[in-house]
Amino acid sequence: MTLITDITSRNADTEAPLITPLVERWSPRAYDPTAEVSPDVIRTILEAARWAPSANNVQPWRFIVARRGSEAFATVHDALLGFNQAWADSAAVLVVNLAETVDDAGKPRPWARYDLGQAVAHLTVQAQHEGLHTHQMGGFDAAVLREAFGLDERLEAVSITAIGVLGDVDALPDPLREREVAPRVRKPLGELVLVGQ
Repeated sequence: MTLITDITSRNADTEAPLITPLVERWSPRAYDPTAEVSPDVIRTILEAARWAPSANNVQPWRFIVARRGSEAFATVHDALLGFNQAWADSAAVLVVNLAETVDDAGKPRPWARYDLGQAVAHLTVQAQHEGLHTHQMGGFDAAVLREAFGLDERLEAVSITAIGVLGDVDALPDPLREREVAPRVRKPLGELVLVGQ
């Protein structure tokens, strides 16, 4: 069994000092299929998302929280595509991240996806602070989720977040195992900031 026991080897090699949860955050696929996340911790993670900033404070985010073993979890897992189905079943929780792209009067909310992204980022950092790991997924069938959960037309499934405790890397299929232990790389800051370096 290969566990990534030296978590510091996965820490970000930053060009400036960051808070610990950001340095330690990465997106594993190997989760412990027996580990559970307590309802209180899930609530704390969602509370972090609740306090994210949003345009005009409309908070256009909604979440479907599916714990492993529940019918909702099976539904979300079945909507995943490709390699995501090969590993996400061992996560403790799958969260469907929804953007409310239209208001009650039918007026578009152009910043809804951006605002949802901020809420999910808050959720991710809080989860890391709680000793958990997250992995964001875009490979899923949104129509399946809409039908299964009876989602209002104003809601768009934008991403799914897996949350859990690190597990056995050897449980992953070969291509995913290689990616799990590959060195972490990022473009240099100088390449990302176009003006005002």
